[in-house]
Order: sequence, then structure tokens, then C-alpha cells
Amino acid sequence: MASQAPNMLPILYNELVPLNRNEHGNFKIRRIDGLARIATVHAVPLTIDEFALAQRHFPIVFSAGDNPLPIALMGLHEGTNTFFDKEGKLVEPSMYVPAYMRRFPFLLARLRDESDELSLCFDPTAEAIGEDTEGEPLFDGDEPSEATKAILQFCEQFEQAAQRSQAFMNELAEAGLLMEGEVAIQPEGAEQPFIYRGFKMVDEEKFRNLRGDELRKLNQNGMLPLIMAHLFSLSVIREVFGRQVMQGTGPVPAPEPVAADA
Repeated sequence: MASQAPNMLPILYNELVPLNRNEHGNFKIRRIDGLARIATVHAVPLTIDEFALAQRHFPIVFSAGDNPLPIALMGLHEGTNTFFDKEGKLVEPSMYVPAYMRRFPFLLARLRDESDELSLCFDPTAEAIGEDTEGEPLFDGDEPSEATKAILQFCEQFEQAAQRSQAFMNELAEAGLLMEGEVAIQPEGAEQPFIYRGFKMVDEEKFRNLRGDELRKLNQNGMLPLIMAHLFSLSVIREVFGRQVMQGTGPVPAPEPVAADA
């Protein structure tokens, strides 16, 4: 197994180390009860396999840029997360936790540019894995333990779902259904609405005007319920806004101009 991990680190990960028996043969893993860094993450990647569950809890939108991907919004401003407290614990235990978070501190990474092989890596800064940690062993002699096999299987399933999600995004782009997103929220008593941009969404007008054969194709390839889940979830943006206001992390209205002396 390669001795170094990729330089580009995804959200939540501070460092990546390839898991191997020689260095980590005596390591154990414990359950993470909370991770403080989650409290400042306002959006995480989401797979299309999760849309049906996630749309009840989070707004599902698509990231900006040339290669958008589905994301779950947990806050409407950078550095805010309305679903996790400052210690990184769920505010409401019944909330759905995206698979991206549940696989942490592990992930599958390509260690060499010239190879398509993915290796199981982990973030040692999560303090969930170590030789002195109480928990389940990562190795059973020379072989991966049952816990490690389960982790590897979960990470493999996540990668497969991510590939299906990318195919979904490609289909949306080819159909011309993506547009730059904008949401306006005007709380009671506010003179001006708060405008949120910086994401992509399905163009509802183009979606409504699709021909029958185009809608049939979306239905046959499984995209139609995914698009509907995305559109239904947009109403949750107002709920996230309200959560931020209640938690004291909402937007601050611009001060009213002071009249000049006559």
C-alpha cells in the first residue's frame, strides 16, 4: 500500500493516512460522539441514494462551478450549521445524517495518479483511531478485522453512489435543466428580503415545459423522483433560515440610514 495520501483534502478531513497492517496493526477505532469541526460546515456532499430521506430534513441543491454535485445545506452562511452544536453533536438525534459524515474519518482515495486503485485511508486528527484507543480492533492478526471490512464495504458503497450521482448530474446538464439558484426570504417585519445565491438548482419552468417523451425518459431512468425530491426540499430553506435566527446565527439586517441634520 502506498505511503502517502492525496494533497487535496475534502471537507472535514485535515489529514489522510493510508491504513496498513504494518503501521496500524494494533490500532482500534471508537465511535465518534461529536466532532467540533462539523459545527462550521454549512454544506456536505450528498448522493442521489439519499435524496428520499434527506429531502425531509435538508434543502438539496447543487454546488456552483463547472462540475456541480448534490449537497445538503445545513446552514445558509459559511461557518454555520443549524443541525449540529458547537461540539459537533446532533441538535436533534432523529435527524438524518448524510453518508458523507457517517463514513468519517475513513474514505477511499486514489494514492497514485497513474492508478485507478482506491485505498482505504483515515484522518488521524479525528482522535477516533489509535493504539491506545478503546474500541474495536482494525486488524485481526494479518487480516482486516470485521469492523474494518464493514467500514471498507460502506466506503465502497458510498463511492458507487457518488458515481451514480455524477451520472445524474451529467444528465441534468445535458437536458439543460440546471440554472443558477436564487432564494429570497423576507421575514416578518423586514423591509428587504435576504437573497441567497451561490448554488445551482433545477429550472422549474424548463422542467414544466418538457415534452412528454422527455418526461417519459426521466421517469424510465429514475431521474424524475430525484428531481421532485430536490424541488420539494427547497421549501426547507426557510426552515433552515428560521433555525439560524433562533440559534443567533441568522443574518443581521442593514442599519437604517440616519437622517442628516437640516
